[in-house]
Amino acid sequence: MAGMLLRPGAASAVTTHHRAHAVHAPVTHRAPAIVGRAAAPLPLVMLDPGHGGKDPGAIGISGTYEKHIAEAAASELRRQLLASGAYRVAMTRSDDRFIPLEGRVDIAHAHRAALFVSMHADALADRGVRGASVYTLSGQASDAQTAALARTENSADRFGGPQVHASSPEVQAILASLVTEETRRGAAHLASSVVAAFQPRIGLLPHPSRHAAFVVLKSADIPSVLVEMGFMSNRLDEAALRQAGHRMMVAGAMKQAIDRYFASAGGVTRLTG
Repeated sequence: MAGMLLRPGAASAVTTHHRAHAVHAPVTHRAPAIVGRAAAPLPLVMLDPGHGGKDPGAIGISGTYEKHIAEAAASELRRQLLASGAYRVAMTRSDDRFIPLEGRVDIAHAHRAALFVSMHADALADRGVRGASVYTLSGQASDAQTAALARTENSADRFGGPQVHASSPEVQAILASLVTEETRRGAAHLASSVVAAFQPRIGLLPHPSRHAAFVVLKSADIPSVLVEMGFMSNRLDEAALRQAGHRMMVAGAMKQAIDRYFASAGGVTRLTG
């Protein structure tokens, strides 16, 4: 009231009273709007161009190095996969350098890859043999030709010196037995998808889906295949693989196989599990 005097301490009491109301006044919090779940990350496909650096791989009839063919084909497949917008892609090597076999598997694990695809164009003693094929891991080779191919591939670490070497055949068989059944099924499904995609346009070996104890395929939890795009020991295969158009066709078939893998129940389980 006008002219009214407040006794000493009354002002502070009023102030304290207002502060108390300010402190104890209920505060209403608005819940954040839920706009949807975050999208799952795209699956990562690890491409592994065979050989590299001081390891040239097979040398073709006209002198072409397998390591160059493998890198060129893997780069083209990477381009096609990324262009689809459906995948992330990494490569064990994108330049001309040597990587030990087990180091390639380690790179796939470090990237938490959903698939591992090793790309090759090896050589055989019989120069008349030509055609593509695909290989999965097994303690025992499916045939003598595949056993010889696995021995050649597993010896690639000799280029790394005495500290780097592939496991003995006995250890390879043990490692193969540790691969989970889910991983085996995934690799077998991917292999059959590659064969089906190649069949209409890429020449294949008889019984093109084969298996052996390839060190580079020994991941226990990443479905892994090794694709032979042809043989550098055959003049016609080498000539085809030297052509960018042919490599583009091979990569297109492999992309189709990868699409088929992820479109299937096995691929979706692998992706979301």
